[in-house]
Amino acid sequence: MAHKDKIKWDKKYKENPKLLISRDPSTKLASILAKVRGGKALDIACGTGRNSIYMADNNLKVDSLDISQVAIDTLIQKNHPNITAKTEDLEGFIPDKNSYDVIVMTNYLDRDIIPHLSNALKNGGYLVIETYMDHINNTKPNSNPDFLLKKDELKSFLNYPLNLV
Repeated sequence: MAHKDKIKWDKKYKENPKLLISRDPSTKLASILAKVRGGKALDIACGTGRNSIYMADNNLKVDSLDISQVAIDTLIQKNHPNITAKTEDLEGFIPDKNSYDVIVMTNYLDRDIIPHLSNALKNGGYLVIETYMDHINNTKPNSNPDFLLKKDELKSFLNYPLNLV
Protein backbone atom coordinates (compact mmCIF):
# COMPACT_ATOMS: atom_id res chain seq x y z
CA MET A 1 0.00 0.00 0.00
CA ALA A 2 2.71 2.51 0.97
CA HIS A 3 4.58 2.00 -2.30
CA LYS A 4 1.39 2.76 -4.24
CA ASP A 5 0.84 5.88 -2.10
CA LYS A 6 4.38 7.06 -2.78
CA ILE A 7 3.92 6.65 -6.53
CA LYS A 8 0.52 8.36 -6.39
CA TRP A 9 1.76 11.40 -4.47
CA ASP A 10 5.01 11.79 -6.41
CA LYS A 11 2.97 11.72 -9.62
CA LYS A 12 0.44 14.18 -8.23
CA TYR A 13 3.17 16.69 -7.33
CA LYS A 14 4.95 16.27 -10.68
CA GLU A 15 1.76 16.72 -12.70
CA ASN A 16 0.38 19.63 -10.65
CA PRO A 17 3.13 22.25 -10.20
CA LYS A 18 0.67 24.47 -8.31
CA LEU A 19 0.96 22.00 -5.43
CA LEU A 20 4.65 22.93 -5.13
CA ILE A 21 3.94 26.65 -4.64
CA SER A 22 4.25 28.08 -1.13
CA ARG A 23 0.98 28.37 0.77
CA ASP A 24 -0.19 29.89 4.02
CA PRO A 25 0.00 27.73 7.15
CA SER A 26 -3.00 26.21 8.84
CA THR A 27 -5.03 28.92 10.57
CA LYS A 28 -5.47 26.59 13.55
CA LEU A 29 -1.72 26.22 13.86
CA ALA A 30 -1.19 29.97 13.58
CA SER A 31 -3.73 30.56 16.34
CA ILE A 32 -1.97 28.36 18.90
CA LEU A 33 1.70 28.78 18.08
CA ALA A 34 2.18 31.58 20.62
CA LYS A 35 0.97 29.18 23.33
CA VAL A 36 3.55 26.51 22.52
CA ARG A 37 6.27 26.20 25.14
CA GLY A 38 9.45 24.56 24.03
CA GLY A 39 11.10 24.29 20.71
CA LYS A 40 10.50 20.97 18.96
CA ALA A 41 7.80 20.19 16.40
CA LEU A 42 6.71 17.32 14.18
CA ASP A 43 4.86 17.84 10.90
CA ILE A 44 3.20 14.59 9.76
CA ALA A 45 2.44 14.31 6.01
CA CYS A 46 4.03 17.73 5.61
CA GLY A 47 3.79 17.94 1.83
CA THR A 48 5.99 20.81 0.65
CA GLY A 49 6.13 22.20 4.16
CA ARG A 50 3.68 25.07 4.57
CA ASN A 51 3.27 24.33 8.28
CA SER A 52 6.88 23.25 8.77
CA ILE A 53 8.18 26.53 7.41
CA TYR A 54 5.80 28.54 9.57
CA MET A 55 6.88 26.70 12.71
CA ALA A 56 10.56 26.93 11.77
CA ASP A 57 10.19 30.67 11.12
CA ASN A 58 8.84 30.87 14.67
CA ASN A 59 12.00 29.33 16.13
CA LEU A 60 10.88 25.72 16.42
CA LYS A 61 13.11 22.86 15.31
CA VAL A 62 10.87 20.86 12.98
CA ASP A 63 10.97 17.23 11.87
CA SER A 64 9.03 17.16 8.60
CA LEU A 65 7.86 13.82 7.21
CA ASP A 66 6.06 12.87 4.01
CA ILE A 67 5.81 9.83 1.75
CA SER A 68 6.47 11.87 -1.40
CA GLN A 69 10.11 12.35 -2.33
CA VAL A 70 9.05 15.14 -4.72
CA ALA A 71 7.42 17.05 -1.86
CA ILE A 72 10.36 16.48 0.49
CA ASP A 73 12.88 17.55 -2.19
CA THR A 74 10.88 20.75 -2.67
CA LEU A 75 11.01 21.45 1.06
CA ILE A 76 14.73 20.62 1.30
CA GLN A 77 15.48 23.04 -1.55
CA LYS A 78 14.14 25.86 0.65
CA ASN A 79 17.16 25.19 2.85
CA HIS A 80 15.63 26.22 6.16
CA PRO A 81 18.11 25.64 9.01
CA ASN A 82 15.37 24.69 11.51
CA ILE A 83 13.85 21.94 9.35
CA THR A 84 14.91 18.32 9.07
CA ALA A 85 12.86 16.87 6.21
CA LYS A 86 12.79 13.26 5.16
CA THR A 87 10.73 10.79 3.21
CA GLU A 88 8.87 8.49 5.55
CA ASP A 89 6.27 5.77 5.16
CA LEU A 90 3.83 6.88 7.85
CA GLU A 91 2.05 3.52 8.00
CA GLY A 92 3.44 2.00 11.15
CA PHE A 93 5.48 5.11 12.02
CA ILE A 94 5.88 5.58 15.77
CA PRO A 95 7.58 8.76 17.00
CA ASP A 96 9.58 8.70 20.20
CA LYS A 97 7.55 9.28 23.37
CA ASN A 98 7.63 12.70 25.03
CA SER A 99 9.61 14.24 22.19
CA TYR A 100 7.59 17.14 20.76
CA ASP A 101 6.04 20.37 21.97
CA VAL A 102 3.68 20.53 19.01
CA ILE A 103 2.63 17.95 16.41
CA VAL A 104 0.75 18.92 13.28
CA MET A 105 -1.17 16.63 10.94
CA THR A 106 -3.25 18.37 8.28
CA ASN A 107 -5.19 16.92 5.35
CA TYR A 108 -4.08 13.42 6.23
CA LEU A 109 -5.87 10.82 8.29
CA ASP A 110 -4.29 7.67 9.64
CA ARG A 111 -6.30 6.54 12.61
CA ASP A 112 -3.57 4.15 13.77
CA ILE A 113 -0.97 6.88 14.20
CA ILE A 114 -3.06 9.22 16.37
CA PRO A 115 -2.45 7.46 19.72
CA HIS A 116 1.29 7.40 18.95
CA LEU A 117 1.23 11.12 18.21
CA SER A 118 -0.43 11.85 21.54
CA ASN A 119 2.24 9.76 23.29
CA ALA A 120 4.97 11.68 21.47
CA LEU A 121 3.86 14.99 22.98
CA LYS A 122 5.72 16.47 25.90
CA ASN A 123 3.65 17.49 28.92
CA GLY A 124 1.62 20.56 27.91
CA GLY A 125 2.22 19.96 24.20
CA TYR A 126 -0.28 20.58 21.42
CA LEU A 127 -1.68 18.16 18.87
CA VAL A 128 -3.09 19.96 15.84
CA ILE A 129 -5.14 17.68 13.61
CA GLU A 130 -6.97 19.27 10.73
CA THR A 131 -8.81 16.99 8.34
CA TYR A 132 -12.18 16.50 6.72
CA MET A 133 -15.22 15.35 8.65
CA ASP A 134 -18.12 13.11 7.76
CA HIS A 135 -20.54 16.01 7.93
CA ILE A 136 -23.06 17.76 5.70
CA ASN A 137 -20.79 20.83 5.56
CA ASN A 138 -17.78 18.85 4.29
CA THR A 139 -16.00 21.18 1.85
CA LYS A 140 -14.53 18.28 -0.09
CA PRO A 141 -17.48 16.57 -1.75
CA ASN A 142 -17.22 12.96 -2.92
CA SER A 143 -14.58 12.19 -0.29
CA ASN A 144 -13.73 8.61 0.49
CA PRO A 145 -15.56 7.91 3.80
CA ASP A 146 -12.49 6.00 5.03
CA PHE A 147 -10.68 9.34 5.19
CA LEU A 148 -13.38 11.29 7.02
CA LEU A 149 -13.55 11.62 10.79
CA LYS A 150 -16.88 10.96 12.41
CA LYS A 151 -18.29 13.25 15.10
CA ASP A 152 -16.30 12.83 18.34
CA GLU A 153 -14.18 10.05 16.79
CA LEU A 154 -10.91 11.86 17.41
CA LYS A 155 -11.47 11.81 21.17
CA SER A 156 -11.66 8.00 21.09
CA PHE A 157 -8.03 7.74 19.96
CA LEU A 158 -6.56 9.75 22.79
CA ASN A 159 -5.50 8.16 26.04
CA TYR A 160 -5.34 11.30 28.21
CA PRO A 161 -6.54 14.90 28.11
CA LEU A 162 -4.65 16.93 25.54
CA ASN A 163 -4.57 20.44 24.22
CA LEU A 164 -6.60 19.61 21.12
CA VAL A 165 -6.96 22.24 18.45
